[in-house]
Amino acid sequence: MIRFYNGKLLSLRDGSMAVTNDEVWTKDDRIEYVGPARADAPVFEREVDLHGDLLMPGFKNAHAHGAMTFLRSYADDLPLHEWLFDRVFPLEARLNADRVYAFTRLAILEYLTSGITAAFDMYMYPDSVAQAGIDCGFRTVLCGSLTANNDWEELASEHARFNGVNPLLSHMLGFHAEYTASVPMLEYVAALAQKEKAPVWSHHSETRSEVDECIARHGKTPTALFDDLGLFQYGGGGYHCVYLTKEDREIFLKRGLWAVTCPASNAKLASGIAEITTMRGEGVHMAIGTDGPASNNALDMFREMYLTCVLQKLRENNAAACDADDVLRMAARDGALAMGLNDCDCIAPGKQADMIVLDMSRPNMRPPHCLTKNIVYSGSKENVRLTMIAGRILYENGEFFVGEDPERIYAEAEREVAAML
Repeated sequence: MIRFYNGKLLSLRDGSMAVTNDEVWTKDDRIEYVGPARADAPVFEREVDLHGDLLMPGFKNAHAHGAMTFLRSYADDLPLHEWLFDRVFPLEARLNADRVYAFTRLAILEYLTSGITAAFDMYMYPDSVAQAGIDCGFRTVLCGSLTANNDWEELASEHARFNGVNPLLSHMLGFHAEYTASVPMLEYVAALAQKEKAPVWSHHSETRSEVDECIARHGKTPTALFDDLGLFQYGGGGYHCVYLTKEDREIFLKRGLWAVTCPASNAKLASGIAEITTMRGEGVHMAIGTDGPASNNALDMFREMYLTCVLQKLRENNAAACDADDVLRMAARDGALAMGLNDCDCIAPGKQADMIVLDMSRPNMRPPHCLTKNIVYSGSKENVRLTMIAGRILYENGEFFVGEDPERIYAEAEREVAAML
C-alpha cells in the first residue's frame, strides 16, 4: 500500500471541483481509502509526503497517434496538401512493427511528463502500440482505423484480440474517416457495432472541405450519414468535430456521442476552431486530445487545456467564454468516460489508481487564488511531480520507471528514424 498525505486533493468525484485536504491510500492497482488521517492506518509500503502539493486524477489524451513522434518537426510550416502527401505519407510507408513500437514508447515518456495516464490511440500496427503500452505500464485504448482499402474483418479481429487480455489495454471500434471509407464498409462497421453492442469512433468533420465533399457525395454531413447507417446505435463519437452543424449537434445529443477537441492540431493545420462553447452550452459530451506529434507537435495536455479556453474566448469575442474548471474536468474526468475507462474518472475507493501529483510550490502556481484555474491558465509540465498508473509510479521528480533506461528508448527511436530517411 502507498499513502499520499499532507497535501491537497482534487478528486473530481461526481465532477466536483472541490479541493480538500484528504489523504489517499492505494493498494495494488486500486484506490483503497480517501479521507482524513486515521489512527488505525495500516503499515504502508511507502508514504508520499505531498508537502502541500495537489493530487488529482491523471489527464486522458482522448485522441492521439502516438507513434507519429517520428514526424515531429519533420514537415512543419507547409500547406496541408504538401505536408500530407509530400512529407507524411511517404515516410509512413516505411513504417514497420518494430518502428511503431519504438516511436510509441517515446510518446509514452512524453505522456508521463505531462501527467497523461491514458491515451486513445489510433494508428497502424496496433499490436506494436499495445505492446509498448504493456511493457511501459501505460494505459492504452486502441481505436480501429479501418479504411475501404483494408481487410474489413481485421477490425473484428482487433476488437476480440485486444479486449480482456490485459488490464491496461482495451479496444474501440473505429474507422479512419468518411473520406477514406465506402458506404459498404460503413455498413459493415455498423453491423459489427450492433453485433458487439459497441460504440464507434472516427475522425469527424475536421475540415470544412471534408464536410462539403461528404455533402457532395452523399447529400448529407458525415454525422447525418453515419447516423443514418446505424453506426451510433451504441454511442461513440468523433475526433476534432470542428464543423458540426446544429443538426449534427442534435444527433450528438440524441445518441450521447462524444466530441473530442484537438485545439493545437486544428490551429497548426489551420483547420479551424471548434464551437466548444456552443456544444457545451447545448450539453454535448466533450473531451480533449492532442492528435499526433506531426500536427501538434507536443503531447502536452497543459497546452491543450490552455488553447481550448483561450481560442474559445477569441472565437466568441467573449473573455467569459469557456470556463477553465470545465476544461480541466474535460481533460481529466470526461476523457476517461469518453474512452470507456469508467474506473479511471475520479479518485474514490475502488477506482483505478491513475493519479498525478502537481507541484504547487513552483512560481507559476503562486499566489494560490484558485488552484484549478492556475492549472489551466498557468500550469505546465514543470508542475508534474509524479505520475501513477494502475498503482505503479512510472514518473517521479524527472525520473522514469518504465522498465528501461529512457536514454535507450530515445536512442532506439532516433536510430529507427535515421534508417527511414
